[in-house]
Amino acid sequence: MTLDRRTFLKSSLATTAGASATLTSIDANAVSKKPSTSSNPIAVSTYSYWRYRKDTKLPIEDCIDLAAEAGFDAVEILHVQMTREDNAYLQMLKQRAFVNGLDLCGFSTHQGFVSPDPDYRKRNIDHTLKCIELAYKLGIPTIRVNTGRWGTIKSFDDLMKAKGIEPRLEGYTDEEGFKWVIDSLEKCLPKAEECGVTLGLENHWGLGRTAEGVLKIVDAIDSPWLQVTADTGNFFERQYEQFEMMAPRTVYVQAKTYFGGGTWYTLDIDYDRVAGILKNAGYQGYISLEFEGQESHKTAIPKSLKLLRKAFA
Repeated sequence: MTLDRRTFLKSSLATTAGASATLTSIDANAVSKKPSTSSNPIAVSTYSYWRYRKDTKLPIEDCIDLAAEAGFDAVEILHVQMTREDNAYLQMLKQRAFVNGLDLCGFSTHQGFVSPDPDYRKRNIDHTLKCIELAYKLGIPTIRVNTGRWGTIKSFDDLMKAKGIEPRLEGYTDEEGFKWVIDSLEKCLPKAEECGVTLGLENHWGLGRTAEGVLKIVDAIDSPWLQVTADTGNFFERQYEQFEMMAPRTVYVQAKTYFGGGTWYTLDIDYDRVAGILKNAGYQGYISLEFEGQESHKTAIPKSLKLLRKAFA
């Protein structure tokens, strides 16, 4: 159904009076989703080409070229993989993606707010604010954020052996931890709104290890600028049940594959089922590959793309 110019202008003038209020008071409908029959765009995280291996830390610009060559629609940048943060470098990456016909769609960051030390939390808040600014300069609309964890298990390898479960810091409770996370994220939201960068809280260990933990924080803050980044590979139990719980609030999806066996573990993920869950929730956004297997990225990433294209067609 189309509008003629006169009807459009009349509608626009009626809307203008409330525009300033809309800009400063956005309700949850800003992130509402409608059922779609179109395919999801498939992205790849630069992490997929690295996986924290000493011999494969490719520069971001090389990952962009490889993503274009493989046939992806977009690239997600892992912040700790960047070699520089100056504006010239950021704009070079943005242009590199543009001339390759790719979107820069996500910015995966690391921060933690689960600490009784206010200085520690302040440093992580400042880091998050900086990452929001970096994403804005890159033209990226969302960043992955984490709750952080207690840190009572120092080695990530040992944490994975414990399936992401670690003891609380002695003398403190989960409720105190949730309050620290909520207070910290709330301090980041004005900058997120100013830059138009949606924060996606990921199910990434710590207090965000479960869907219940992620949604406890997102629901408590209740802002369109804090939603969910859903990782298909970070649930060890009730895998699809928890994914389905988060789907209505999900604005970004990271999809794990494990060709050659996982770096820390291997999960059997039914991507047809995942695609059905997301479709029922009206999710139309990016599916970003995080390859986390032992096989060479040269062979595993094309296979992963084919898998995801088929499931999310």
